[in-house]
This record gives sequence, structure tokens and C-alpha cells, in this order.
Amino acid sequence: MNAIEVSHLSKHFGTLKALDDISFSVSEGETFGFLGPNGAGKTTTIRILTGISAPTSGTATIFGKDIIRDTIASRKQMGIVHETSNIYDDLTAWQNLMFTAELYTVGKHEREQRGRELLETFGLLERRNDKVHGFSKGMKRRLTLAMGLVNNPRLLFLDEPTSGLDVQSNLIIRDVIRDLNSHGVTVFLTTHNIEEANLACDRVAIINHGRIAAINSPERLKKTIQSAQSIEVAFDVPSPGRLEALKQIQTVSEVRKEGDKFRLFTEDPSSVIPAIMDYAKAGNTKVLSMTTFGPSLEDVFIKLTGLGIRTKGVSTVD
Repeated sequence: MNAIEVSHLSKHFGTLKALDDISFSVSEGETFGFLGPNGAGKTTTIRILTGISAPTSGTATIFGKDIIRDTIASRKQMGIVHETSNIYDDLTAWQNLMFTAELYTVGKHEREQRGRELLETFGLLERRNDKVHGFSKGMKRRLTLAMGLVNNPRLLFLDEPTSGLDVQSNLIIRDVIRDLNSHGVTVFLTTHNIEEANLACDRVAIINHGRIAAINSPERLKKTIQSAQSIEVAFDVPSPGRLEALKQIQTVSEVRKEGDKFRLFTEDPSSVIPAIMDYAKAGNTKVLSMTTFGPSLEDVFIKLTGLGIRTKGVSTVD
């Protein structure tokens, strides 16, 4: 049985088709990434899968239970960590956690034991009796994730779990995601950081204009666009005309300056590498470093969504 099964799901807002006949499944124990640009239909999909919104047509099931006809039973099996905080600032960390556990009808002994374990995992046990309004953003995010796990869910929805957090909180949350996955918990992850999806997810779906543009493992998606191979090179001395000169190398389709390095995109790295060395020798300069890169998940995302802005490691998606 799949953790999530979506079949011909559509959602209309008047004449606007937010979702247009999408179908996909998420296996039990899988970490599944869901990416899409602003307005693509990602948020609408999540709202339907978590029982907040009803589809115009089609079905969605959680461990075989229809999310619309059997919402309560479906939601008991899931934890939800929204991008926006659902914490009560005037309550303590412990009170927030216990209140959430009671909403899920977790028994007193179990919720207290589970609460202590989670607060210790997220480095918050010593602050359990402090009111949350004094917590940092990272601490609040960790508490939110603890609240999403207090009912020991089989399926966890994570909406931008590491967005804007400090390094410590990022590392803790990523370790928890890996640990959950190793214990068979299904994770449905949305993130602005495409590299995070690349590292964390077994499979990734890219949604655009309300339709699934692609769905596969990150590595298999990358193999669909070999034209995005690139070479990163650094020289020992700067030169004002270097960018234009590198663009003249045959089979190079694009050159970008990235800090003190240059990134050359090509379908044929083997012919470009000696050409770079010849250029350096002719200009009496030395190559300090040279690294080849295959296509990235970000390159796939940009190609499939038609976005014209490229960044390294992070793209704006919603």
C-alpha cells in the first residue's frame, strides 16, 4: 500500500485551474520532494492532501483512506509542519507540545514520554518551561517540528522546514529527517532549497502550471539534460576580457562569472578542457583549479519550469 495515492486530481477557482488532472503516488517509507515555482499548484496540492481543502475532481488517499470521506482517520496518521508557525507564544514549549498531543488524542503517559524524547532530540529540554515568545526563530522551528511528530505519525508533511534557519537548527532538522526515514516514516517535503531536495529525497516531483512536469529520482532527472554539463575554472590573475574570451571556445554555450571563478556550460567537456589550457598558455596565465560538473537538479527545475533566473544552490519556488 502506498502512503499517498493521487489520481486525476483537479482544483478550480472559478476559471483558474490551480490543479489540472495530476496523478502520482508516494511509497511508504519514501522521502518525496515536491517542487514548483510560485503559483504552480504546490500549496493547493498540500492543502488537499492534508484535508484542509476539497478537490474539484479526482481522489487522494492516505494509506488507503480517502482524505475527503475519511478525513479524521487520515489525519491521525500524519504530522504536519507548516511553513508558518502554529505555536502559541504565551505558552511554554512543554504546554505547546502537550496541547498538540491532546488534539491528536495521545494518551497522558505516552504524550509525556514522547514529549521529553522530542524536546531532548531538538535540544529544547532545558527550555521546556520557558514561554515560547523568548525563543529564537530556529528554536521555534524545532519546536514546531517536535509538535508535528508528537503523535508518532506514519507520514510527515514538511513545508519549508529549514527556510531561513541557523546552521545548528538546519543540521538538527536534517538529521531528524534522515532518522525518520530510516525508521520507515514517509516524508513529504517541500523546500525552496533545491539542493536540499537533491540530497534528502528518494524521488522528486516538479509541478508547473497545475500539472506534473516530471517525477523521478534526482539522478535520473539530471540525466535528461546532458547539455547542462559545466566546467568551473579559476585562474591565477584577473583579466577584464576573460569572460568574452572564454565564450569563444567551441561547444561552449554559456559562460558565467561566479566569484573568482568562471563556469562554462557545454555538451562536450572533453573538448573544452584542453581549449581552456591552451587559452591559459597563450595568455601566460595559470589555471589554479578546474572542476567538471554534471547537470544539477536546479538545471532540471529551470528547464522544466521555464524560469529564466538561475542561482547556485537556491531557487525561488513555492
